[in-house]
Amino acid sequence: MNKPDLDALDTTPKLLAHNARNWPEAVALREKDLGRWRTHGWAEYQARVKLFALGLKELGVGERDVVALLGDNRPEWLYGEIATHAVRAMSLGIYRDALEDEIAYLIEYAGAKIVFAEDEEQLDKLIALGSRMAGVRKFIFWEARGVRKLSDPRLMSVTELEALGRMRADAEPGAYEALIAEGRGEDVAILCTTSGTTARPKLAMLQARPFLKHCASYLGAEPKGPEDEYVSVLPLSWIMEQIYAVGKSLVCRMKINLVEESQTTMADMREIGPTFLLLAPRVWEAIAADVRARILDATWLKRKLYALGMRLGLAAAARGERSRLADVLLFRALRDRFGFSRLRTAATGGQAIGPETFLFFLAMGVPLRQLYGQTELLGAYTIHKPGEVDFDTVGVAFDDSIEVRIDAPDANGVGEIVTRHPNMMLGYFKNDEGTRADMRDGWLHTGDAGYVDKKGHLVVIDRINDIATTASGTRFSPQYIENKLKFSPYIAEAVVLGDTRDYLAAIVCIRFSTVAKWAEKSRINYTTYGDLAAKAETYALLRREVESVNAGLPDAQRVRKFLLLYKELDADDGELTRTRKVRRGVIGEKYADIIGAIYSERPAVDIDTTIAFQDGTKQRIKTTLAVVDLGAGAGGGRRAAAE
Repeated sequence: MNKPDLDALDTTPKLLAHNARNWPEAVALREKDLGRWRTHGWAEYQARVKLFALGLKELGVGERDVVALLGDNRPEWLYGEIATHAVRAMSLGIYRDALEDEIAYLIEYAGAKIVFAEDEEQLDKLIALGSRMAGVRKFIFWEARGVRKLSDPRLMSVTELEALGRMRADAEPGAYEALIAEGRGEDVAILCTTSGTTARPKLAMLQARPFLKHCASYLGAEPKGPEDEYVSVLPLSWIMEQIYAVGKSLVCRMKINLVEESQTTMADMREIGPTFLLLAPRVWEAIAADVRARILDATWLKRKLYALGMRLGLAAAARGERSRLADVLLFRALRDRFGFSRLRTAATGGQAIGPETFLFFLAMGVPLRQLYGQTELLGAYTIHKPGEVDFDTVGVAFDDSIEVRIDAPDANGVGEIVTRHPNMMLGYFKNDEGTRADMRDGWLHTGDAGYVDKKGHLVVIDRINDIATTASGTRFSPQYIENKLKFSPYIAEAVVLGDTRDYLAAIVCIRFSTVAKWAEKSRINYTTYGDLAAKAETYALLRREVESVNAGLPDAQRVRKFLLLYKELDADDGELTRTRKVRRGVIGEKYADIIGAIYSERPAVDIDTTIAFQDGTKQRIKTTLAVVDLGAGAGGGRRAAAE
């Protein structure tokens, strides 16, 4: 592939125009719509962006303004984002499942003039915010179904936006070309939200040329080209999906495929057969759990073949190879089932993945590698090199321009991971204090604890603030133990406790789909999540899973007590970030009574609370949570009533 000159093609609109001139009919995007794949070439991509951009210009959007985007991964999001860059404004992606208060905070804080909102669901949120949206001039939507019943003078369809752009183009030929020629590589193009594990998310300012150059640096470590197929399933508001679906797509012209619905992801992926893939750890964990749950429900012979295949696959993976016999027996069919047959590379990033999950996919023949990075550093900047995959590490820096050091290391070499490279963020938007706190002398202080091993690979342990120490002085990483617990097909989430305490304990959430299937097979009647988690049989099942994890841990790091929570942890309740990271501070405050009961030697804790659902309905939960003491050999069960 001919590498573009990013010193000249230093903005996303310039690079898009370059691709459209040179490869007008080549496939740039595909989207699944009403069961059919629709293809968009580079020339069509450029034509839509041009009309969007001129339409935005007619609406008065210009340099340093902010345009927000809210919805699923769709071509219209990409058109709107690059059009925003074309008028030298800044794009701000918002997670589609964000609640009204989150949306209001981001739009008010950034001062967004325009909001691209996919459909009626998103428009409902915006209109309901009333005066908090007073600074927004237009709500531009692309899915018209159900919108007619809404009433707000600011509503505008993308068709109307394009009509404005067409009028401008007809009246002033060359207007778009003049616009993008004015763009500068130093322009702040993207405001990208940080994960916000401890507070409101910050907005990292990402400049146009550094954004594209970091994508090129990434491609140097993991080459891709026009023949590659990528399925975009992670939110476009996340930094890594910005890198893949926006930046890398423009730089190397790989094809971006957009699934129809989240529920059709696996089926759509199988139809495309991607050549590489990026999924969050929670998605890899869910796939592994699904496979293991199906095996538990399989015949005796299939279970035996699975066990043999896994043993052969794991042994081969340890040698850096793939077992041909395991492929024939098991893994070829599994890879085909999930659309992984053509994968040449696959990646996981955003947070740590459990070693068991990582090894599961290596054994399966999925060429999985770990990434590590932060929004402030343009996402990932380390990766495993081919032949050097190690589930204990996150690999090495993409290239020599990226510097990683360990600050204030202890006797074991563990300290804070501190990084700098030429393409990092400019700073936090409207937050000089935050910028000064996190960026010192050109280095970003990540807040993560880690060390560099003998091979030169970076090892990430946990957030510095999350590394805990028991009352006896034993240090441990809650995240490491949580990931081991989540490899169980029956555990969706776990929060490990024990800082300053005499022993470790865990709050566990069952994986409802898998436990429900197990319950049906075991002829256990249940009605709801809470009811199923209440069963004594469920407690017995989960006890075996926790004990299995404990068997592979040092004595001081074993979970002595656990209980099953009456609900799933939810980002809508503030318990998780939108990227599914645990907000430990929120958990500690919200479930203080439960945590206190665990460590007070009480055998159970009474709960009387109300759960609010997304549709606005509420349910009162009255329950007694039994505390399972593994150290004392006590069992567990729970009586619950929901009204």
